[in-house]
Amino acid sequence: MKPIWFVCAWIAFAIGIVGAFLPILPTTPFLILSAFLFSKSSPRFHAWILNLPLAGEGIKDWQQNRVIRTKAKIWCSIMILISVVVILTNGNIHLAVKIIVPIILVSVWAFVVSRKSE
Repeated sequence: MKPIWFVCAWIAFAIGIVGAFLPILPTTPFLILSAFLFSKSSPRFHAWILNLPLAGEGIKDWQQNRVIRTKAKIWCSIMILISVVVILTNGNIHLAVKIIVPIILVSVWAFVVSRKSE
């Protein structure tokens, strides 16, 4: 199973990186998932992801204490708000997407803001 976990970890990591540049795709959950999958498949890459300059401390906070930092909550809230506004105001987006995606994003937002900050 380790090779499967390893490949899935890299896929989650790649999606997380793409999410850093696309407001509709979250970064943090995919990086946390990637860290979890690396912990099951490769201690070396698990240590690597925990030491990433921008994300490592946040991933450690989540893995050890189930905490999401206040700054991350603020950024998450801003990006979700921007995403919802763009989706709802864009006339070229299908009605089903205008209904489903904001529901998902607001659900993610509710989860994030309901977690401990410290």
